[in-house]
Amino acid sequence: MNLSLFSLASVVLLGSPGPAIAALIAVGKERGFFQGLRFYAGLQLGLATAAGASAAGLFSAFAAIPGATKTMMFIATAYLLYLSYKIAFAPVGASEAEAGSSFASTVGGGMLLGVTNPKAYIAFASLMASYAIARLDTVADMSIKWIICVVVMIVADLAWLWAGVVLGRADLKPTTERTINALMGCTILATALMAIL
Repeated sequence: MNLSLFSLASVVLLGSPGPAIAALIAVGKERGFFQGLRFYAGLQLGLATAAGASAAGLFSAFAAIPGATKTMMFIATAYLLYLSYKIAFAPVGASEAEAGSSFASTVGGGMLLGVTNPKAYIAFASLMASYAIARLDTVADMSIKWIICVVVMIVADLAWLWAGVVLGRADLKPTTERTINALMGCTILATALMAIL
């Protein structure tokens, strides 16, 4: 029963829109599926690392270091602001070749977003603290939770990347494209502002 509840909670929390999903949609829309896989792979590595750190209690230990949390929040906020700008003002009606390449859509960009994503840490912390799956074995309990989180992220994020690809293939008017870009950029910006506050 707890396994089912945890899996459902993971889908809801990790599959709901946030900066990572907005970025995946934007990358899929601008770069296409195969080029978007680079960003997707980096994002999965970053999120799996963040989930592992939360499961092992390393994030709590990291937060105990003076100034460490503020430094991480500064890096996360700066990157989210950069990402929101890149997405909100992405060229419309441009081919992938015309769009060029930017750090925001690389493996490194995806990994940085995954590791510094404030929404992800909040989701992981709440998931890891709830629904005991293996009550008598803490290591097994956290390992199972980590595996479920990783599987959910792999599937859900791939679906969001594909949604971006479908959006990119749609014959949208430039004004509609700009509006979509602005909405995705604002989603990320809102996360960055919440991180600051």
